[in-house]
Amino acid sequence: MARNEAEMKWLDGIITKLSGLYKRPGTITGVMSLDEILRVLTFTSTALMQEGSLVEVDAPIKVVGDIHGQYQDMHKLFDLIGRVPHVKMIFLGDYVDRGTQSLETILYLFAMKLRYKDSVFLLRGNHETPAVNRIYGFYAECAIRYGPGLWWEFISVFNRLPMAGLIAKRILCMHGGLSPELTSLDVIRRIKRPCEPVDRGLLIDLIWSDPTNKGDGWFYSPRGLSYAFGKGVTAAACKLLNIDLIIRAHQVVQDGYELMVGRQLITIFSAPNYAGQFNNAAAVVCIDGDLQITFQQLRVPAPHARCNRPCPPVACEPGKALALPDKLKTATSVKSANSKVNDESGKEKISGEQVTKNVDKESAKEPVKKDDSMVEKSGESSKEDEKRKEEANGTNGEKEEKKEEAADGKKNEEKLNDQNGTAKEEAKQP
Repeated sequence: MARNEAEMKWLDGIITKLSGLYKRPGTITGVMSLDEILRVLTFTSTALMQEGSLVEVDAPIKVVGDIHGQYQDMHKLFDLIGRVPHVKMIFLGDYVDRGTQSLETILYLFAMKLRYKDSVFLLRGNHETPAVNRIYGFYAECAIRYGPGLWWEFISVFNRLPMAGLIAKRILCMHGGLSPELTSLDVIRRIKRPCEPVDRGLLIDLIWSDPTNKGDGWFYSPRGLSYAFGKGVTAAACKLLNIDLIIRAHQVVQDGYELMVGRQLITIFSAPNYAGQFNNAAAVVCIDGDLQITFQQLRVPAPHARCNRPCPPVACEPGKALALPDKLKTATSVKSANSKVNDESGKEKISGEQVTKNVDKESAKEPVKKDDSMVEKSGESSKEDEKRKEEANGTNGEKEEKKEEAADGKKNEEKLNDQNGTAKEEAKQP
């Protein structure tokens, strides 16, 4: 969208004011009025709708993972990797919640998108949905600083964010992961926006699903929403979609990045010392013009003594296995990207030994626990529900069986309540 000189000057002023909050005390309320914020949101809505649901960009580019309102750390990362417009970046979502400066973070990125539309690309994460950010901090931040009406304006913009990105036609990016419905890239291109992901389906999977090393198929996710997908699914998807690599975010990882499935999948996370709970590094994926991959990593001092926990393993503990769709059965051979990596100044070279170490990590640590649960049933509870339905339909009318049914129902209800409580109290994954 062409902008006149006055609009460019206004955007430069907004960016300057927000940048002034880096390494300085104060919040956005001291530098931006509600009217200015609403104007940024109006322009951003228009700009996002001029892009496709699948954003297609060229290399070189840098891929940034979750930020989660850690505004100061985001700028430290930019100090390391370079700043727009000198560097082109694609962000994989989860800009808000958890951290204390979600408004500063998202408005800075929106302003940069408006000012440098060909250098900044913003995808949607699961925290850019009302069911999640209503609970995990963003709603409260909007309401306290400017009033609850502002939150609704942000939700309208979030509903227009693209769902995935394609780099040089060979590298697919999204926040969460794969979907059984993702049988071609055109499926993403045909997503109509504005949209709001609900319950199940492609939109939910793109922002919620997780990889697992525990099997080759599809599994119920331990999150209680979407799926966990195995190594065979990743390999088959790369072949089916004619891509070499999948880059996703959504899970905190100790080194800021983690490689899986023989370098066909990368998890990237860009919020160091996540939520003041973990002692993880932040990282970005650097893709050069030849599609060679390197990583830049940022470590910052822990904000307090409690921020000392290592991250849980990225490969989640899957639930009940599901049948593979015909088009996504395990591939026998798939071309792997990144057969070479560069060793440039300021970037971390990934050796074969390191890759093996990352890919072969097992869950000797405790398995990943559930996060922001948005649905009510896991694979186990679904099985119990089916049993109760059969009994209710008269397949077994014995009095003793009915007593067991009632006991199972009570047990299942207590289990679900306990899971939801655990998800809220101990959410370990973004």
